[in-house]
Amino acid sequence: MSAIPLADDVLDADVAVLPVAEVATRLNVAQNKVRQMLRDGQLIAVRRDGDLVIPEVFFRESAVVKGLAGTITVLSDAGFTRTEMLRWLFTEDESLPGITPINALRTNHGTEVKRRAQAMAF
Repeated sequence: MSAIPLADDVLDADVAVLPVAEVATRLNVAQNKVRQMLRDGQLIAVRRDGDLVIPEVFFRESAVVKGLAGTITVLSDAGFTRTEMLRWLFTEDESLPGITPINALRTNHGTEVKRRAQAMAF
């Protein structure tokens, strides 16, 4: 089994995070499935206080925010590291509805977010 790629914890301390077990419960899947999602680049995790955690804003009720996995793929294809992806998702961009890319994704503005991510590849 391959190691789970992690981002450095570049998030503000007040950003709520969830441990893998809680994510699994929320998504109604096994913890191994959550770890596989991390390995497959569908989610990004950090270590906080020694625990593997995932930002809570990556989820809406019992699902991953629509467009997040695709945005992570675009950023990965552009050569971003997991840490750079996380920083980009949480950095304010006043040209986006929702101010940060992750908030724009949460408000169904995935097309605008992906356009900006694709433009960064050039």
